Amino acid sequence: MNPEQFVNALKANGLELNDIQINQFDIYFQMLVEWNDKINLTALTNKEDVYLKHFYDSITATFYYDFTKELHICDVGAGAGFPSIPIKICFPHLKVTIIDSLNKRIGFLNQLATELEIDQVHFHHGRAEDFGSNPRFREKFDVVMARAVARMSVLSELCLPFSKKDGVFIAMKGAQANEELVDSKKAIKVLGGEVNEINTFTLPREDSERSIITINKKIQTPKKYPRKAGTPNRNPIK
Repeated sequence: MNPEQFVNALKANGLELNDIQINQFDIYFQMLVEWNDKINLTALTNKEDVYLKHFYDSITATFYYDFTKELHICDVGAGAGFPSIPIKICFPHLKVTIIDSLNKRIGFLNQLATELEIDQVHFHHGRAEDFGSNPRFREKFDVVMARAVARMSVLSELCLPFSKKDGVFIAMKGAQANEELVDSKKAIKVLGGEVNEINTFTLPREDSERSIITINKKIQTPKKYPRKAGTPNRNPIK
């Protein structure tokens, strides 16, 4: 997917980019490739791959949830900024907080935000388990997002503590989404969530399966969650 096809594909889904936004995605791509020589940000550096599998793929969440509202988003384990920074470019009014465990990636994101001239973005280095127990972050966000971070049984414990009651957790998944949901049913309920909808589709041009799972936060997460860093991955709630 080249930049022109990217713009047209978004337009076909009701999202029209202006010249500033188109240029921001170009800057994003250039910086991603440049920094990737110094730190490992992505295995994808071909322009068509980045525009399809990072930029477009990230933005697909906006086809199924309304991001035109005033929202504060927490992106857990965003790596090089996916999915929240492409979404932020498309919807500049959004507030975005990113939590990532690798400080070098936080350095990249800070420089990226400067070059893109975007505001209301905050980047924090650390483990999601630690931030999820911190009163400054716990149950403070309208939308919590994660893409390609962990299986749902683990991801639910990392993400749902950040969501306000009546907020949402949006998990962006591949072909194993339904299988993962079955395994995570108890975890989602225990952590205060309820599956709202699953939207499954294929990425254009390569036909790989994707699912957007939207989980409503119905009740507050019990205080004992999240557990200590590393525990959710070693011993998922079952």
